[in-house]
Amino acid sequence: MKETDGDAATRLSLETRLAGLRQPALDRATTWPYSEGELGRFAYQRYDHPLAAEVERVLGELEGGRALLFSCGMAAIAGVVLAFCKPGDAVAVPLGAYVSTSHLISEELSRFGLRLLEFDQTGPPPEEAALVWLEPCSNPMLSFPDLDDSIARAHEHGARVAVDATMLTPVLLRPLEHGADFSVHSATKLLGGHHDLVLGIASCAHDEDVERLHQVRRLVGLIGSPDPAWLLLRSLKTLPLRVRRCSATALELARRLREHPAVESVNYPGLGDEVAARYVSAFGPLVSFVVRGGAAAAQALESSCELIENATSFGGARSTIESRSRWEGERVPLGLLRLSAGLEDVDDLWRDLERALTSL
Repeated sequence: MKETDGDAATRLSLETRLAGLRQPALDRATTWPYSEGELGRFAYQRYDHPLAAEVERVLGELEGGRALLFSCGMAAIAGVVLAFCKPGDAVAVPLGAYVSTSHLISEELSRFGLRLLEFDQTGPPPEEAALVWLEPCSNPMLSFPDLDDSIARAHEHGARVAVDATMLTPVLLRPLEHGADFSVHSATKLLGGHHDLVLGIASCAHDEDVERLHQVRRLVGLIGSPDPAWLLLRSLKTLPLRVRRCSATALELARRLREHPAVESVNYPGLGDEVAARYVSAFGPLVSFVVRGGAAAAQALESSCELIENATSFGGARSTIESRSRWEGERVPLGLLRLSAGLEDVDDLWRDLERALTSL
């Protein structure tokens, strides 16, 4: 399934459904009164609140499962690991995936008996893993797994599978429809889309998993608060338009970067990744590329851009660029830059990039 608009003859398009969302009132209450001594739908904001419930309804429908709102993407990741792993379990995380996912397991949760297994997600996952993490496209190296095969193999060995689909969103990919147990998003990125909120989403394919994950969220206090949830509901109305525009711009920039003499290599699944093309019709806003000259050249380029903001994160209306070795060291090529295409005109962005590349 390449997009999630469905059959136009039987239901409204994704764009129409999201554009028609009504914006709810901003309810910041932390407590709600009992009704004749009995708990109602809401009691205490750390447990649940009306705006979280509305976000979860909308995202659950988009994902084809049941969604839970978290305070950030890493909180959603941590919630899944804490809820469904036990001491002695191995968690398989792709090489070149988001660095904080690996660090959470190796540097923090290893003290509680969890083991990190890093693997090439373009091949089969490790058989000994209790939880397999997949990341299409991986951040920042942009590898793409064969989802159906990897999920089936993991389930054969009794593992649960979580897919971080932050870069693609439910507009382009619904991991639960491919058999994943969990679909995780940093809503700070494309779902929010304006660099003005921090939230996370974890969607579950199985009802019993929702109850377990909800218990962990409630006890640890990982729920997202009302204000960013309200902003997220605003942002979802334009999600399909933003995702497709950013993806088209990223593809064009990747094509032009590939031809520039200052660029050694370009990573973008839209440049001929046949596996990725089987699953999605567009490939998200991120392009990573290696410039000649290593870390010094990468840092010089990111500082030379004027229109493209030198900042971390991705998926906003404004394009951003950064050298990733400052965060990841030798896990990535020292000359690697990560570019997030925003909503600006592609020719304006290319002029800014080309000028910075020429200055190298």
